[in-house]
Amino acid sequence: MWKPKKSPLPELLRLTDSGVREQLEALPAAKVLIGLGTDRQPVCVDLDTDSPHVLVCSAAGGGTSTTLRTLTAQLLHHGGRALVLDTKRISQQWARALPTVTYRRDIADIHDALVGLRAELKRRISHLGEHGDTDDLPRLTVVFEVANHTLRQLAGHWDKVRQEGDPKTSPAVDAYEELLFAGREARIHILAGAQSYSAALGREQFSTVLLGRVTTRTWSQAAPQVATVPKSSTHPGRFHTVQGLTTHPTQALLLTDAEAAAWAVATQAEDG
Repeated sequence: MWKPKKSPLPELLRLTDSGVREQLEALPAAKVLIGLGTDRQPVCVDLDTDSPHVLVCSAAGGGTSTTLRTLTAQLLHHGGRALVLDTKRISQQWARALPTVTYRRDIADIHDALVGLRAELKRRISHLGEHGDTDDLPRLTVVFEVANHTLRQLAGHWDKVRQEGDPKTSPAVDAYEELLFAGREARIHILAGAQSYSAALGREQFSTVLLGRVTTRTWSQAAPQVATVPKSSTHPGRFHTVQGLTTHPTQALLLTDAEAAAWAVATQAEDG
């Protein structure tokens, strides 16, 4: 039987392209646009129903930081809050001045932020038990740049500062793992970026994984359910979005720093 040939992915996808702003505005608060697939169909993730956390893996220069920025700006646009953990110090500077963002770049501060977030998780779970939902609490996004590297740094930091009688495992690393398991119920979501996959990142909790210019090994570890590994592309913003057993070739939406900052506060500015 003859099947119509699918049209190729768009070369680039920008906020200024026709219909993109309208498409973003039409999405509910829990749903973010990753990009467009073949036949220009939207590729999205619903953080309430599809996947509470998103993992983005690509080699240096592959668009990981830009994709994290684009997803975060959409969530802030709907009144969310964000904790940005950026040991690279330059990847997410667009968010530093935003009133709804807490930005941390030093490893000791990242340690304290994650430990504090664990307390916030417990507070939200308690709120859920008392009120039956957390709909009245702002959605909180944790943007975790170079997550593999940062997790190793957190473990090393704890080895240096740990006192006699303290637990051997870093409380910050424990907090990260707890957030992966219980974040959905508390409306806390992790957007993690990495150049390669490691077991420390977790896998089962990332039901949506974006894979760009990565090795076959990373594919097999991050998305073992995909039997045939598709060919990677060096094209800017080109990913494969893996959701369950489905793989979508995707041209990711790429917002500039200025566009992301403006989009993040647009609704607040209009309401104010």
